[in-house]
Amino acid sequence: QVQLVESGGGLVQAGGSLRLSCAGSGRPISNYAMGWFRQPPGKRREFVAVLNWSGNTTHYADSVKGRFTISRDNAKNTLNLQMNSLKPEDTAVYYCAADIEREIVPTVYFGMDYWGKGTLVTVSS
Repeated sequence: QVQLVESGGGLVQAGGSLRLSCAGSGRPISNYAMGWFRQPPGKRREFVAVLNWSGNTTHYADSVKGRFTISRDNAKNTLNLQMNSLKPEDTAVYYCAADIEREIVPTVYFGMDYWGKGTLVTVSS
């Protein structure tokens, strides 16, 4: 199975940008569709973005569409999330995830098979 480790979280002012990365190990991430989820303080985990194994198909939550960009580098075994125009409501622990399906299937919006431990993003107003 694949192991996932997120990095790049931190404190940023509203309107700023952050880039999250997720390093995969154990298996090539090209075997998986991959995505980002987040859990705001006191709330449930929610879907943020997903892309298929090749990166040519992506889907975003409406709340981040146009501001966040998901990408992957299979050669480097990494997944990225570029976050621009950040808002205080983007404050959350962000999780990288991998799904055993290589293409995007409906179940990915509710959860995936492998998870990182998360990285905290705090957006101040």
